[in-house]
Amino acid sequence: MVFPDRDAAEEVAEEIADDDFTSVRVLSEALAGEDDAEDVDWVVHVVQDTVDDPAGAVARALSERFAALAEEHDGWLDDDRSTGD
Repeated sequence: MVFPDRDAAEEVAEEIADDDFTSVRVLSEALAGEDDAEDVDWVVHVVQDTVDDPAGAVARALSERFAALAEEHDGWLDDDRSTGD
């Protein structure tokens, strides 16, 4: 999930941290072509080792949940799951 605001990213990370994910981290990501340190997006990176199929039902459900959660906090889901295509 990507957010323009660090506080929103940290709030979302806290909200899902207790859901037994393998890892939940907040990272800064500089915008491409920007030299200003202020021009960063904040990413909530979530890992769940028990999801075997990135195109399966569990992964799709998590993707939908994360997309809705990101939207609630003025962010978006950067869904780079491999679908095997």
